[in-house]
Amino acid sequence: MDVHRQKYVEPILILLAPLLLSGCYTIAASEYADFKAQAPNQRAMNQVILTWDLRPDAAEYCSTIAKKAGAAMAKPAVACATWSFQNQQCTIITTPNPNHVVIGHEVRHCFEGHFH
Repeated sequence: MDVHRQKYVEPILILLAPLLLSGCYTIAASEYADFKAQAPNQRAMNQVILTWDLRPDAAEYCSTIAKKAGAAMAKPAVACATWSFQNQQCTIITTPNPNHVVIGHEVRHCFEGHFH
């Protein structure tokens, strides 16, 4: 490749690299698999009041609340959900820029409770 062409290709590759790698290190491949949604009468909650808490310290925060609740959580936590069956409320906690799979995973907790 001549020097003139390389001058343009190299910066483009540098810009594309983060786009091609984003999300690969946080989400297990199994999270992309289809799952069977529970029937409405088998869900923990059906009509949920959902809130979304964006926190730059989501991993640390989720680990802290998991310890208080005595829940097991994958390390490091990417995100988490807390819910109240009595109030039919659920809050998902993520970083400000989560992967769509992370959001879907946590919303599933809002309807099905502990499923893993």
